[in-house]
Amino acid sequence: MAIEKVRKYLSQWNAEHKIQELNESSATVELAAQALGCEPERIAKSLSFQVNDGAILIVAAGDAKIDNAKYKAIFGTKAKMLGKDEVLKKIGHDVGGVCPFGLNAGVAIYLDESLKRFTTVFPACGSSNSAIELTISELETYTPYQEWVDVCKGWNE
Repeated sequence: MAIEKVRKYLSQWNAEHKIQELNESSATVELAAQALGCEPERIAKSLSFQVNDGAILIVAAGDAKIDNAKYKAIFGTKAKMLGKDEVLKKIGHDVGGVCPFGLNAGVAIYLDESLKRFTTVFPACGSSNSAIELTISELETYTPYQEWVDVCKGWNE
């Protein structure tokens, strides 16, 4: 089970106890915000893309949308999201529980600037009914990310 993989991954920081397993679904930004009692923009959604021969993950605020021009300027290609059937195989988590922890080897992770306006955010934890509240510093520590990027729109207008 993917949540157990995430629990084991987070145990290296003694943070596995912070995982919240919810009684209701947190598979979408709206459902997660409702289940957690927070603003939708504080949900740290994980977006999976195909870049050349590999997969990448961009973690962005719940109210942010990919800006195709910004994305292409950074990654050198058009934004192509992975299909639902590709996500588990290439990323290591099923849609609805994709998170930046315990991923398949070779998946590059990027954190979007849209997250920096919050004290804490809520990424998923490998299942469609789990989350963890993290400070931005904790997110940086627990996520083996490549770099911060600015590839989203809609959150700062």
